[in-house]
Amino acid sequence: MMTQALQVVILVLVALGATLVVMVRGRVRQVVALSAYGIGLAVLFFTMQAPDVTLSELVVGAVALPLILLLTIARVRWRR
Repeated sequence: MMTQALQVVILVLVALGATLVVMVRGRVRQVVALSAYGIGLAVLFFTMQAPDVTLSELVVGAVALPLILLLTIARVRWRR
């Protein structure tokens, strides 16, 4: 019962995080919000006892994708 309540709370926080990613202004802030969203998803997967999906989400959603986006933003700004 306690695990289900924790999962519901984390799911609500993840939904709020997804909304935050869409609502944030500024590219860099949006990437930071996306990274936090990825960490939230990883926590949600961890509470659902899926450690392999958790590790994948941490690597891709919280590190790799934000890093690629930040490097792309920096390169576009550099060319201007």
